[in-house]
Amino acid sequence: MSLVVYPGSERFRTREDGRDTRHSFSFGRHYHPANLGFGRLIALNDDRLAPHAGYPDHGHSDIEIVTWVVQGALHHTDADGTAILGPGSVLAQSAGDGIRHAELAGDGPTRFVQTWLRPDSPGGAPSRAHVRAPELGEGLVRVVGQGGLPVGVRGAELRAGTLPEGAALELPDGYRHHLLVAGGGLTLPDGSAALADGDALRASGGCGPLHATASSLLLVWTLPPDTKEPGTGTAGAT
Repeated sequence: MSLVVYPGSERFRTREDGRDTRHSFSFGRHYHPANLGFGRLIALNDDRLAPHAGYPDHGHSDIEIVTWVVQGALHHTDADGTAILGPGSVLAQSAGDGIRHAELAGDGPTRFVQTWLRPDSPGGAPSRAHVRAPELGEGLVRVVGQGGLPVGVRGAELRAGTLPEGAALELPDGYRHHLLVAGGGLTLPDGSAALADGDALRASGGCGPLHATASSLLLVWTLPPDTKEPGTGTAGAT
């Protein structure tokens, strides 16, 4: 088992045009050959937007895009219309052989975390689906994967939501796990360190129990162990 903590203070950072983005992996002008991704995860961007700022119309292809809104309201517009995503909402979009979309904050400050995954198969018809916060229920809820929103990576699952103070989280053996703390905090199983807002944990194999030191917002990806590491960095808008 391998367990590595990535402090939020060490993430790459981009600040421009009303956007303040922290990148968990190499992205755009930020490049490090030892940090290109984790399994099929090739981008994980934590965006803070000023009112009405964001990403005007732009294109993607051959990428799976999963967006989780932490604060405010994100207006996501593409060929299927506009979805207004409030706190806790999740949107999964397969770019397939090509999409164009825009992602802009509403009338207040907005924070969202967006993950890109390399799909099992390139091309195909684009698709989009989302779930709103009231539908997620309490606690840490599976929102992508079995019983949740579809994503073009077989065996990938995403759980998102709140882990109550004092509750424990275990990550099952036999998988890769990427955990991002977006509020609150966690302690490691051996008590050697604590994770706070913006910190991440990457585990190859199981891990647990992690204990919430406060009511904690978490984004937890679980990936099958046989997914290949990406071979190159990824550039572009979120």
